[in-house]
Amino acid sequence: MENKLTHHLLWERLRTGDKDAFFDLYKALYYPLVNFGVRVCADADLSSEATDLVFTTIWEKHETLNRVDNVEAYLRTFLKRKLLRILERKKKLSIALNNVGADGEWMEMSYEEFIVKVQSDELVKHQLKNALEKLTFRQKQLIHLKFFDGLTYEQIAEQTSQTIKTAYNTIYDALKVLRKELKN
Repeated sequence: MENKLTHHLLWERLRTGDKDAFFDLYKALYYPLVNFGVRVCADADLSSEATDLVFTTIWEKHETLNRVDNVEAYLRTFLKRKLLRILERKKKLSIALNNVGADGEWMEMSYEEFIVKVQSDELVKHQLKNALEKLTFRQKQLIHLKFFDGLTYEQIAEQTSQTIKTAYNTIYDALKVLRKELKN
């Protein structure tokens, strides 16, 4: 409980631009956050990098930070989201490299084969874009929050001022529309 109060006081000082408070908070929470991150992603280097990004971000935005009761829990959530975004980007990069043939296969393709591959990828993108246009604004918003930002239904409901059930149903309906459109 004492740590929670100390962290809260440091946070409040940090919000006013107190560098000493920032460094004290960093010293107090850096290793617990890195350890938490390792449990999330099983990669110490990635966890350390993401933790640094979290602290860099809070310093850069210290003037606009909200009051927080449990600073460590807040930073854990922030770190978890940061890690999920980094992992998602890495996954997308890996998929893209596999699609092109990262093992050098794309260099061995004829020009015609390469053009066909690029055009088929463009066709998929076009179909997805058309399918997304069938969604309502709210459906697009919730799909983005769920699958691109990696938020939970609870977080989506809180952010959009909806009930959890409404958020779930909206995303479910949007996915039905996307499946139907992409089958055509």
